[in-house]
Amino acid sequence: MCKNIPQRLIYFLILVFILTACTVDQNPDHKNSNSEWKNLFDGSSLDGWHQPASDGQYYAENGVIVGTAKTGYSNTFLTTYKTYGDFILELDVKVDPGLNSGVLFRSQSRDNDERVYGYQLEIDSSSRRWSGGIYDERGRGWLYNLSRNSPARSAFSLSTWNQIRIEVIGTSIRSWVNGIPAADLIDDLNLDGFIGLQAPSIGNDLSKEGLQVRWKNIRIKKDGLISSKTPENNDIDQFSSLKNELTPREIKEGWELLWDGQTTVGWKSVKRDGFPEKGWNIKDGVLSVLSSGGAEARNGGDIITIREFSNFELELDFRFTPGANSGIKYFVDPDLLKGNGSAIGLEFQILDDELHPDAKRGVSGNRTIGSLYDLITAVNQSELPNSPKLVYPPGQWNRARIVVQGDYVEHWLNNILVVKYNRGTQIFRALVAYSKYAKWPNFGEWEKGPILLQDHGDLVSFRSIKIRDLTQIKDHLNVDET
Repeated sequence: MCKNIPQRLIYFLILVFILTACTVDQNPDHKNSNSEWKNLFDGSSLDGWHQPASDGQYYAENGVIVGTAKTGYSNTFLTTYKTYGDFILELDVKVDPGLNSGVLFRSQSRDNDERVYGYQLEIDSSSRRWSGGIYDERGRGWLYNLSRNSPARSAFSLSTWNQIRIEVIGTSIRSWVNGIPAADLIDDLNLDGFIGLQAPSIGNDLSKEGLQVRWKNIRIKKDGLISSKTPENNDIDQFSSLKNELTPREIKEGWELLWDGQTTVGWKSVKRDGFPEKGWNIKDGVLSVLSSGGAEARNGGDIITIREFSNFELELDFRFTPGANSGIKYFVDPDLLKGNGSAIGLEFQILDDELHPDAKRGVSGNRTIGSLYDLITAVNQSELPNSPKLVYPPGQWNRARIVVQGDYVEHWLNNILVVKYNRGTQIFRALVAYSKYAKWPNFGEWEKGPILLQDHGDLVSFRSIKIRDLTQIKDHLNVDET
């Protein structure tokens, strides 16, 4: 039958076959994905890994790297000799109850110091259950905890194997625990560094002596990352540490910069038109109220947004100096107070609790940092019972978050829920009646108002001030409203 097929058709079919084969070979989607992965552990030795001198906490057996907890040691890390920038990392981990551990990435050492610095994916066996969160080892602390991600807190299992996936591409850092999205962080601290496994410190706790963490199936992919990365998932919040800049996702979700990082556009003095001529400074992307001896609103005075807000989510970074006092106010009535002092409104307190005397005034600490000033004391509601607030000391940046949906309000300090309340309730009005605001009718119950940054006479700085309108968003809250 072949004799009946025209020769010209045979040539055509051969040409089609060749072109099709070439197209398949050049299309990366048709490559064997396993060929792009490289094992970081050979299953039998620690070749390719650096172990801190003489600690004896790490060894390899039966396809597993074992890290053993020993008294008298601080955190130690088994690290790769090679460094990695953008990658996808997968591994399995199993931890004995009572231990915390972690996986370092883009991490570095300094001046032959055995200590390491950089990003760490948390392995958390406590009842807090923040496994999969991102921590800055020996740096800024928690960058992405799981206080706003309930599904991920239930994903990690103790004493059984768990699969971890980390995707690090540019400034994007995302993690999964057993297939459940855990963290979505945008940060630009380090763009390159080694991988590390942590054997945790147990101090002198003999009850934890000999407990172990185990890792296996450690593999990394450096090529074809764009086609291999997991599709975007908006089911979990994205945390961004970028300065005065919005991420593409934030823009899609309706966020906008409330301060542009360079000018006074959108802000004015609370007492008069225009921005204060003194008392405030803009430098290197930081907006600062200057020190004037601690007098309230006696120098440049408070500043407020020109726009007013009702249902909103506000985030900003703030940095205070030793002994400083300031605040972030909302639902402000700029015309209510006619004399000296700060304008009247609900206040997220900014304070050096250690050195400023106001921390000991009021009722039961309701003037401390993160509190609804003079009304509700800020306490850690995201971690274990009786855990202290997460506050970074003078000179370091803290993050404030205020969420308002109708009468329901939340204060978050460094991504820890510290205050929640409902305006206009009997309880709220009783608190107001017992406070310095009792003389103001309907205090805190106004429908809308500007955002205010307070001049309390102390040097306090702000940056990355952003807001989004929640009027059309119903499901943004991550805690019960009870």
